[in-house]
Order: sequence, then C-alpha cells, then structure tokens
Amino acid sequence: MSSTESPISITVKTTAGSLVTVRADNGDQLDALVSSALAALESAVTELESALRKGAPQATPVSPAVGYAASSLGGTVISQQDTPPFSGTPSLDGGRSCAHGKMTALQGPAKTGGVYKGYFCPTPQGSNDKCHTQYIHKFEPE
Repeated sequence: MSSTESPISITVKTTAGSLVTVRADNGDQLDALVSSALAALESAVTELESALRKGAPQATPVSPAVGYAASSLGGTVISQQDTPPFSGTPSLDGGRSCAHGKMTALQGPAKTGGVYKGYFCPTPQGSNDKCHTQYIHKFEPE
C-alpha cells in the first residue's frame, strides 16, 4: 500500500463536478474526519448565506412577455429591457413597430418551398390584443 492510500477511502462528486476524497485508517478516524468536514461546511454555508442576504439585489418583476418567452424556451431571465411605449413613428433602424413596441423580424423557408419574411408583435402568442403579423411579399419594399 502506498503512502497516499488508506484502508478506508470515500470519494464524493459535488454537483459542480469536483471530487472530494476522505481517507482514514479506521472507522473512528473516518467518523472524526467526516464530522469536522461537515462542521466546516456548515460554517462556510452560513457565512455565504449571510453575505448573500446583505448584498443581494432586489428582484425585479418580469414582464409577462419576457416571462412567457423564458418559460416557453426553458430559459432564465438574466436581464430585461422594457420597450418604450409606441410613439406613432416608425422605427429608425429599419424595423417596424406596433402598439406593443418593436416588432421582431423573422424569415425562413415557407411550406410552399419559397421564403417567408415578416414582422411579429412582441406580445405572447394567444393574447387578445396581439397585433397581426406584417408579412413582406416578394416584390414589396421592407
């Protein structure tokens, strides 16, 4: 047996993927090592939770459209930027706007073999006040 091996060896994998190995020569030594490790972990967790509570930013409510998109796609909201209310003027960056804000431009292959291109309202699908999609036809300017 080499100097790094012991008769008792326990390896645990953390959720982050780190491996923690505890080695002992007998059961009493293993019990003492595990007890001291648990006490150290409890102290560290308590200190971390206390620090997080003091510096934790206040949670900001998620808009319904952002929450819908996150839940539909299985994502997590990292930050959100609210769209200013519609001002009645077209978007200056080449896009289109509706009463709910800047419309999303999408294009892709159509079922008929051609290509579709359109602007979609940012409100969740199924909303009563969702604007109609503005499709761009083949010879129509954007």
